[in-house]
Amino acid sequence: MEIILKQDIKSLGEKDDIVNVKPGYGRNYLIPQGFGQLATPSAKKVLAENLKQAAFKQDKIKKDADGIAARLVDVKLTIGAKAGETGKIFGAVNTIMISDALKQQGFDVDRRRITFETEPKFVGEYIANLNLHKEVKVKVPFAVVAE
Repeated sequence: MEIILKQDIKSLGEKDDIVNVKPGYGRNYLIPQGFGQLATPSAKKVLAENLKQAAFKQDKIKKDADGIAARLVDVKLTIGAKAGETGKIFGAVNTIMISDALKQQGFDVDRRRITFETEPKFVGEYIANLNLHKEVKVKVPFAVVAE
C-alpha cells in the first residue's frame, strides 16, 4: 500500500515521500494519526504540483545547509561533564549539550538533527552526526572532558 507522508517519520521517510507500507500499518496507524494519506492518483498529482512550487524554497534551504556544513568542517567541540576516577561520566552527554555548544560558536542546529555514532559514556573523543538536510550530513568531532 502506498502512503504519502505528511511529516517526517524517523524510520520510514521524510515529509512528502511516497512509501510502501503494510496495509494494516497504513490504515490503522499512519492515516488515523494524521501522519500520512493514501496515495491515490489525484493525491499524487497534487503532491507533484506542491513539490514543484516548493522546489525553489528547498534549493535555498540546501544552499544554506551547504554553507553551514562548509563552516562546520574545522569545528571541534569540548563538552565538560562530571566523571569518576575511571573516566566514566556521571549522567549523560546528550544532543542538547552538543546543540548548545554549537550555538556558542555561532551555529544554530536543532538538537533533533544530531545523532551520535557511539554513545558518549566515558571521557574521550567522539563524533556527532549532524543531518542538516536530506542530502547534507556533517560529522563533527567533540571531546568529553572531566570537570
